[in-house]
Amino acid sequence: MEKFVINGGNRLNGDVFISGAKNAAVAIIPAAILGEGPCVLENVPNINDVTVCLKILSEMGAEVRLLNKNTIQIDAKHIRDTVVPYEMARSIRASYYFLGTLLTKFNHAKVSMPGGCALGDRPIDQHLKCFKALGANYSIEHGMVEISAEKLAGTQIYFDKITVGATINAMLAAVKVEGLTILENAAREPHIVDLANFLNSMGADIMGAGTDVIKIRGVNRLVGTNYAIIPDQIESGTYMVAAAATGGDVTIRNIIPKHLEPISSKLTKMGVLIEESDDSLRVVGSNRPYERMNLKTMPHPGFPTDMQPQFAALLTLSNGTSIITESIYEDRFRYVDELRRMGADISVDGKVAVIEGVEKLTGAPVKAADLRAGAALIIAGLCAKGSTEIEDIYHIERGYEDMAFKLRAIGANIEKRKFPGPDAMRIAL
Repeated sequence: MEKFVINGGNRLNGDVFISGAKNAAVAIIPAAILGEGPCVLENVPNINDVTVCLKILSEMGAEVRLLNKNTIQIDAKHIRDTVVPYEMARSIRASYYFLGTLLTKFNHAKVSMPGGCALGDRPIDQHLKCFKALGANYSIEHGMVEISAEKLAGTQIYFDKITVGATINAMLAAVKVEGLTILENAAREPHIVDLANFLNSMGADIMGAGTDVIKIRGVNRLVGTNYAIIPDQIESGTYMVAAAATGGDVTIRNIIPKHLEPISSKLTKMGVLIEESDDSLRVVGSNRPYERMNLKTMPHPGFPTDMQPQFAALLTLSNGTSIITESIYEDRFRYVDELRRMGADISVDGKVAVIEGVEKLTGAPVKAADLRAGAALIIAGLCAKGSTEIEDIYHIERGYEDMAFKLRAIGANIEKRKFPGPDAMRIAL
């Protein structure tokens, strides 16, 4: 097993280069199945979730070539199997995107119920609603979701709630379906726009991505393409918060600043200096405690739920009482007990966390409960007095590329160490 060991107190300084977006990559990789020629994807993050997606493609018969660390070529012409390998599929949430791609290509798909971080109930009812509206039938037996159709047809779909996953799956399922499909109350996240741009580069006809109404006119054929994945909004935000928390001076490079506006505005309100350039942001922290902050997670363009734990770590050292309301996932505060071990003063009542700022945090042995919880513990460890040891870091490596290396490059005292224990290379559900 492996853990991160952090000796806190160092001020972060320098440049951080952001990797490709995890949430875009894990949708675009399954979408490559739809091309009639090879797809070359650039700026692909080298993270565990991407590795699992690529292994799924290989197991199904696709030719996957690593052209360099962050460039992948996928040729799916030999895929005939419409059943996604069970153990790999159940290890990541994004496996359900194979439902949409296989359905539109073969009129059949069978995939296990998805896994990923344990953030509470995340049903797939809106996904199934979309498939049924397009003309498919479905069943769920023995942990597997099976969908099939004799013929799919364009339709109008209204989402009962804003859902990123179902919006993406509906786009994937409808892209080659005869007629016009209209998605209403659609999610608007940057990775949805990125998927639409990727599909359009293959010959799709998708309009309105980034708004709450997406129109998809089905096409007969999609071709191979070369495409560069957008920078990761959440990785960018994580390093922004780390810079602020340590009173550092860090320039975040290879980003799209507009995607970061919900994060930047909160940091600015707390007293962090942010200077914006075309493809970078300079974050200058303060040596004085930051102002308290109330925030509520919301679908894009609201404050992202995936940044909530990192901000909680920052707010533990702020002045006064801060309140965080989580409106997306019911079990997102699982990291709170670990921050308390480090001296944080946080109480949770349902979907609301009340944070009383403290003078200091102290290092402690802690465990990452999920991907973003792990990032929050790293930020807390960077600020804490003494040594912090973070176990279960496979969660963190699901979504952050070379995090320890990037942090060391800007002055953090962090290293990865092996320690005795059972094999932790599995990806926990």
